Amino acid sequence: MESQAKQTLSDGGFDHVDTWVFDLDNTLYPAHCNLFDQVDQRMGAFISQLLDVDRVEAKRIQKTFFYEYGTTLRGLMDVHAIEPEDFLDFVHDIDVSVIDPDHALSDALDRLEGRKVIFTNGSHGHAENVLGQIGIAHHFDAVFDIADADYIPKPEAEAYAMFVAHVGIDTTRAAMFEDLARNLKHPHAMGMTTVLVKSPENESAEFIKRSAGAREPDDHVHHVIDDLAGFLAGIV
Repeated sequence: MESQAKQTLSDGGFDHVDTWVFDLDNTLYPAHCNLFDQVDQRMGAFISQLLDVDRVEAKRIQKTFFYEYGTTLRGLMDVHAIEPEDFLDFVHDIDVSVIDPDHALSDALDRLEGRKVIFTNGSHGHAENVLGQIGIAHHFDAVFDIADADYIPKPEAEAYAMFVAHVGIDTTRAAMFEDLARNLKHPHAMGMTTVLVKSPENESAEFIKRSAGAREPDDHVHHVIDDLAGFLAGIV
């Protein structure tokens, strides 16, 4: 797939941007690493043990909560009153060595002027492990994780409001990069330039397709790309 950019609404440019906001999983590393497969399996194991159900039923519960609550964790908290730290520690106990260091992405981030921050539905610990493995942790000024958002996940509007207040950014001078189109609706409404990072793996995964919406995003997405390092290098 060739990289592509879709200009909509405003020109979607980057000359005004002084804050760069990045999602973590399947955005800063390619989906073909299948890192989320490990998390997915551990979510199923956690639910199976917690509720004393087989893995098939655990998978059904897991995906139902993901669709209905934004994250499996939020569903488990609301329905079963679990302690979120226990869940996050368990599901993020994974092997990140399947991700290769990305020198091209590091070089592009190094040339990108302005603040760079992570906004993830995962945990701080998971973010640190992933960023360290890619070799880009030193580029980021802040990590805003699911605990910082009081366990309210993207795409809930309240999560974005807490992120903006916590990090202290001017949303009209920010750009956000995400692998899920639905997670860019509120950033667009807040005035951010929005970039959807897609891949064949993302498009073929049913849970990604259902949560991300149509294959051709709506006008809340300014750019659709499939090569983050190359795209960043082209705008600096």
